[in-house]
Amino acid sequence: MPADLASRFRLALADPPRDLGRGFRRVGLRAVVADTNRVARRVDVPGEAVAEGFTWDDHDAATDRWWPQGITTSADAYGHDTGAGTFEGRDVLLTSWYAHGRFGRRLLGSRITVVVDIDGAAPVYRHVLLVEPVRVGPLHLLRPVRVHAGGIVWYGDHLFVAGSGAGIRVFRLDDITHVRNRVRARGYRYVLPQTSTYAAEQDTDHEPLTYSFLSLDRGTEADSLVAGEYGTKDSPTHRLVRFPLDRDTQLLRGDERGRSAALELHDGQPRMQGATLVGGTWAVTASAGEGRAGDLWVGRPGHLHRHRGVLPTGPEDVAHWPQRRQLWSLSEWPGRRWVFGIDVDPWVTPGRADQPAPGER
Repeated sequence: MPADLASRFRLALADPPRDLGRGFRRVGLRAVVADTNRVARRVDVPGEAVAEGFTWDDHDAATDRWWPQGITTSADAYGHDTGAGTFEGRDVLLTSWYAHGRFGRRLLGSRITVVVDIDGAAPVYRHVLLVEPVRVGPLHLLRPVRVHAGGIVWYGDHLFVAGSGAGIRVFRLDDITHVRNRVRARGYRYVLPQTSTYAAEQDTDHEPLTYSFLSLDRGTEADSLVAGEYGTKDSPTHRLVRFPLDRDTQLLRGDERGRSAALELHDGQPRMQGATLVGGTWAVTASAGEGRAGDLWVGRPGHLHRHRGVLPTGPEDVAHWPQRRQLWSLSEWPGRRWVFGIDVDPWVTPGRADQPAPGER
């Protein structure tokens, strides 16, 4: 769609960083990587397009309380060069979860999971609760971040979390905090406090955009944040947008008021759960309902090719991991929860999006 139409959708930076108050000790991501407490296991993941993957421990794989959604990696954070893309020399993967049900949403909100050693037989990980610092009189409280967290992007030290119709939440991984009193942190040893938000704005004659999922497009000259909108086949819109990122601030590039306008706006597909780019080629995951295999769409908006049923049931967000020449995604259904890699070749080949690949119908 024309750029002037895209620019009618904006994200406005709001809410300056809040103070956690006394009694909290910032330890950063490094502390969590060194203090994992759960063990996953490598498994054969169903799906013709799946090259490798793992599942969570028995509790996390089956719980109905927490549902996995978003995914991003140290390659997003630290560059796409062959020798880059690691956190202190290690491949690190982050996922997001939201607490299911009214009770869970209100009291628990959402969390991220830090996963390391993904190439081993038993990847290890730890959950970190997302919190919003608030002050009530003399008290400093930690309020749960109540978002669906359908997509996340790790960019430098910042973590962007999709906030549906409200916009995007922003966190700094250096702000991960060790909490002594776990009652305050709903039983979690580590929390990640929110630093700011990007509020969704649009011209009055346009339907508000839902920020359902996110990914990073790291270009040669400039980087951009990709966002997309989930909707069924009966929903009026299923849109994809792209916003400019500033490599220096590691935030969106905006005007003097902190407003960033979208650079591109495209029509996508019904039931999109994630979208990212490999070069100039889009790769989109789409769900088909519980128990039904997911789809992978590849190409350019308006001309996407459908690889029907080549993903596990319930595929969600997706991220490009160029050093591995893979996409990574994850699935959400209890008892069928996997984190998995998809080889870029032959499924997503830049410059060859119009040629059929295995599994194409």
